[in-house]
Order: sequence, then structure tokens, then C-alpha cells
Amino acid sequence: MTELPPRRSFFRLFSFYWVPVFIYVTIIFSLSAQPNLKPPIQFQNSDKFFHMLEYGGLSFLLSRGLRASARLRLALTASLIVIFVGGGIAASDELFQSLVPGRDSSLQDWFADMSGLILAQIVYVFTHD
Repeated sequence: MTELPPRRSFFRLFSFYWVPVFIYVTIIFSLSAQPNLKPPIQFQNSDKFFHMLEYGGLSFLLSRGLRASARLRLALTASLIVIFVGGGIAASDELFQSLVPGRDSSLQDWFADMSGLILAQIVYVFTHD
């Protein structure tokens, strides 16, 4: 068992751990709102690669915030919560994209999002417990 993280004030906790999550999710949805958006670098399945990269970053930020605020002892517990919450954000993002003209939404994109979340959590679990 690992030691619990130290207690922090609400303002410090929110500012340093949750504001980055909210900013990152805002960026994700801002990018999703842009019609006809293409990946910055084009190669076969580049959009899937960037989905994985984008949601890997979200995965890291969510686990960082959750471990700091929920004071969970096990990284695996935090990881499962992060995958569930991140999957919901990814599904919402795909649904939102389906409503934006010039954008498409697919189950394959959601799978790429989930792959990024899960791969980042595998790294997180092995480096934090």
C-alpha cells in the first residue's frame, strides 16, 4: 500500500489539479467544433494517432487530479475511474462532433480515444504503485 497524498486547501487543489483538466477538455471540444479540421501531420490513420495522443494527455491530467483530491491509495483504483470518466468525455466529444457540419463521428475514433486513455493508465499504474 502506498501512502496517501497530503491534504491540500481547496483553492490550491482546484487551481493546480482541476483547472488544467477543464482547460484541456475545453481545448478538445474547441477543436471538435472546427469544421473540416485535419490532423497537423498527414499519414495513414494519423487522425487515430492524434485521438490517442489527445486522450492520453487527458488521461494523465485526470489521474493527477483524482489522486490529489480523492486521496486514493491505489493507482489502479484511480485508473479505472479515469478510464470510465474519460470514456464518457470521449463519447460526448464524438456525439458533439456528429452535430458539427464538416465533421464526422465514428466508433473507431472513440476506440482510438479509449486506447489513448487505457495506454496512459497502464503507464500510470506501473509508475505509481
